[in-house]
Amino acid sequence: MAVHEAGSIAIDSNPHDAADRRRRIMAIVGSSSGNLVEWYDFYCYAFFALYFAPAFFPKGDATSQLLQTAGIFAVGFFMRPVGGWLFGRIGDQVGRRASMVISVLMMCFGSLLIGILPTYATVGTLAPVLLLLARMLQGLSVGGEYGTSATYMSEVAIKGRRGFFASFQYVTLIGGQLLASLVLVLLQSVLTAEQLTAFGWRIPFFIGAGLAVVALYLRRSLAETKEGGDKENAGTFGALFKHWRAFCVVLAYTAGGSLSFYTFTTYMQKYLVNTAGMPKTSASQVMTWVLLVYMLIQPIFGALSDKIGRKANMILYSGLGMLMVVPIMSFLGTNKDPYLAFAMITLGLAVISFYTGISGIVKAELFPTNVRALGVGLSYALANATFGGTAEFVALWFKDTGMEGTFFWYVTVMLGIAFVASLIMPNPKVHGYLDGAGTVEEALGKKPGYAHA
Repeated sequence: MAVHEAGSIAIDSNPHDAADRRRRIMAIVGSSSGNLVEWYDFYCYAFFALYFAPAFFPKGDATSQLLQTAGIFAVGFFMRPVGGWLFGRIGDQVGRRASMVISVLMMCFGSLLIGILPTYATVGTLAPVLLLLARMLQGLSVGGEYGTSATYMSEVAIKGRRGFFASFQYVTLIGGQLLASLVLVLLQSVLTAEQLTAFGWRIPFFIGAGLAVVALYLRRSLAETKEGGDKENAGTFGALFKHWRAFCVVLAYTAGGSLSFYTFTTYMQKYLVNTAGMPKTSASQVMTWVLLVYMLIQPIFGALSDKIGRKANMILYSGLGMLMVVPIMSFLGTNKDPYLAFAMITLGLAVISFYTGISGIVKAELFPTNVRALGVGLSYALANATFGGTAEFVALWFKDTGMEGTFFWYVTVMLGIAFVASLIMPNPKVHGYLDGAGTVEEALGKKPGYAHA
């Protein structure tokens, strides 16, 4: 097994070497653990908003309060492009490991800050301002987390099985959501609704801060995949601009992917309560089981992409997605049966899994090493902030104006754009920077060799 400086894993190592295989698997486990903690911290806000919204926004009905907390949730997303740029640059110039360690430290601090925040009754309008600042810090952290961890896991994965191994990024991302949902269900079983509203909502944020310390320890021992090179140009906008066509393709299909993902996950709990009229505890239990199934099926779709190709996965995802959103969301809006809700949401997320199972690797393959963390992180963060982060806010706004059904068509249109982008995107098996023989630029119509200028 070949090893670079500072214990880095050689990307061209013999994949059949047993020691190399074990080393790569342990690297996937280590990076995945930190990823899980990052997303747990981030999603605690979404799942516990039903309880802490009155503490920061005491005026108005339930929809108005949720609309205001959703606005802050969206602002956290708007920090992601800054995080994608900052941590992408660190990842490309210094190393993937350093970037991941700093991001999990920042998330730990943001989660702890939310846990100790004073409420509106104590400090007035300063309370929502402090909540906003804490979410901005978390948004900055998670904006950098996605690109660097996706890059790291794609690079460390075994050739020929990159889709399978890279799928564990979303296993742990969804695992973070699931853990937040499990903590909610547990607290709902031991505390009354009044106790959760009064102080219980703080508990999950303290848990997240503690878990982040464990993640920090695991990430410090990770092997590095970033090789030496031209640090002056690595991670710069100038170097990334040479790949602007690939960047635009990623932006387009990530927009639909992010919007549909957040519609069927973080917003769905509120949709079941606020529109379908399902009890909060029932909605929480439904989403917990849904997320468990969703998490477990990610490797299946990642492995499928190793067989049929990432392009085929993306076409299936966006094409089927366009057909499913309106009927599924319309049905769920009038359904109070938790079993039927579980079945329909799971069906929707199974389609979305064609994308989420390969979300990281399908982006990483389109960018060379010197701008991979920046290209993956920034393109994802921009699309995610604009469409994923605003999903809840836009959905609640349409509901507040009496046009809730329009939101379903909005998601469908964005999936249509993702479908076009999936048709345009190069086939990474042929034109990809990890395994392809040709270049992405050649597939997109540029002159050969320009990407390496």
